[in-house]
Amino acid sequence: MLKSVKSILVKLVAALALAFVGVVASQNVNTSANTQTVQAATHWSKKNLKARAWIVKRESGGNWHARNGNCYGRYQLLITYLHHNYSHKNQTRVADNYVRGRYGSWVNAKKFWQRHHWY
Repeated sequence: MLKSVKSILVKLVAALALAFVGVVASQNVNTSANTQTVQAATHWSKKNLKARAWIVKRESGGNWHARNGNCYGRYQLLITYLHHNYSHKNQTRVADNYVRGRYGSWVNAKKFWQRHHWY
């Protein structure tokens, strides 16, 4: 009986160790993907950077701490998008990713903003 319990405990510890290794490996992959996304987001053309600045001026006046209902920061992003990280770097990363995913570029986001007064 004691031998059986010991065998089960060894198997359980081994399974937990394997699960931990899998989580760490997954986090490393996600960190690498996030780093690549941040790096890619820094390569906007001058036209896109001007369009981003134009939107920022209208959304928040450039205020990193601007608040309007459920929107926060320089880009007036939904607070839930920021995941409790209100740093300048995170706001910019999230805004760039949002615009890239929804509009493809800041230039397209500006065109949308001009028609609808939001992006």
